[in-house]
Amino acid sequence: MDSVDLQVLKSAADWVKSGRRVVMATVIKTWGSAPRPIGALTAIRDDGMVVGSVSGGCIEDDMILQVRSGELVKDKPATTKYGVSADEAKRFGLPCGGTLELVLEPLTKESGLDELLGHVERHELVTRRLDMKTGKVTIGPAKSTDLLAFDGATLATVHGPRWRLLVIGAGQLSTFLAQMAQGLDYQVTVCDPREEYAEGWDVAGVELKRGMPDEVVTEMNLDGHSAVVTLTHDPKLDDMALLEALKSPAFYVGAIGSKKNNDARRQRLADFDLSQQEIARLHGPVGLKLGAKSPPEIAIAILAELTAIRNGVRVPELVEPAKATVAGCVT
Repeated sequence: MDSVDLQVLKSAADWVKSGRRVVMATVIKTWGSAPRPIGALTAIRDDGMVVGSVSGGCIEDDMILQVRSGELVKDKPATTKYGVSADEAKRFGLPCGGTLELVLEPLTKESGLDELLGHVERHELVTRRLDMKTGKVTIGPAKSTDLLAFDGATLATVHGPRWRLLVIGAGQLSTFLAQMAQGLDYQVTVCDPREEYAEGWDVAGVELKRGMPDEVVTEMNLDGHSAVVTLTHDPKLDDMALLEALKSPAFYVGAIGSKKNNDARRQRLADFDLSQQEIARLHGPVGLKLGAKSPPEIAIAILAELTAIRNGVRVPELVEPAKATVAGCVT
C-alpha cells in the first residue's frame, strides 16, 4: 500500500509520460485550522482528473476549473493562497478561517519524477529542489530530520521513508500491520527466524530478515524515527528484541500480550541490564484500547498509538466496555 503522496507522484509521472498537461500543488504554509499538513500534494490533469488532496475538496474543485481552462499556471512554478479572507475561507470550505499557501508546478519530463520515484522505491531518503524561476529540478540525499523549506526562490521537499517500523514476527497480524504502516510512510522490516513463518511471508515492499531479533535490532541502528513492535507471543523472541530496542532511541517500543503477560515480561526484563526508566518505555499491551479483537482491528489500534506518539499527542487511557457474562462465564 502506497502513501497518499507517493500515489500522487506515481500518477503524475504516468500522466506526464502519456503526454498530458499536469499541475502539481504542494502545501508550503498554513494558518489556522488547515485540513492538510505542510508538504501535502495533489496533482491535476488537463482534463480535470485529480489525485491527492490539499484540502477537503473545495480548493481542488477551483484548481480543476483553472487547469481545464489553462489559467492556473503556464510554464513556470508559482505560488497562490486560498482562504485569505473570511469569505474565501467559507467559500473554499476551510475551517475556522484557515489559509493555505501552495506552490503550483507545471510538470514536464524534466521534472525528475522518474528519478525521484526510483530513489523512493529503493527506500532512499532524498530532497527534491525546485527552482521557482526556471522550473529546474535537482535531487540529492536528505536526513530524516529534514523538513520542507521554501524561501521564495527554491522549494525543497523531502521524499522517502522518514519513519521505520521493525515488526518481530511474520504472522497474520504482522501482515495487516505491515500493509497499513506502508500507507503511513513507514519503511517496514519484519524479522522472524522461524522457518514455518518466514517461508510464508509475502508482503510487497517489506524486507524480511531471518536473523535473531536482538541482532536485527542492533544492526538496524534505530533512531528517533524508528519504532519496534513484537508480535510473536514467544518470550524467547519478543524479549530478545525488547532488550535491545528499549535501550535504543526508538520513539516507540511495544509488545503484544495481555496486561498480565506484559507485567510478567517487565519482571523478566528487570533481571537484565535495563534500567527502570528503560523498562517504563515499553508499551504493553501494545496499541490503544479500542476493544480490538481481529488482526486488522489490532493493527489499527497499534498504528493509532504510533500516530499519536509520533505527532506528540497525549492519548488518555480509553475505557474498555464491560465484559459480558454468558452461561455463568465472563467473556
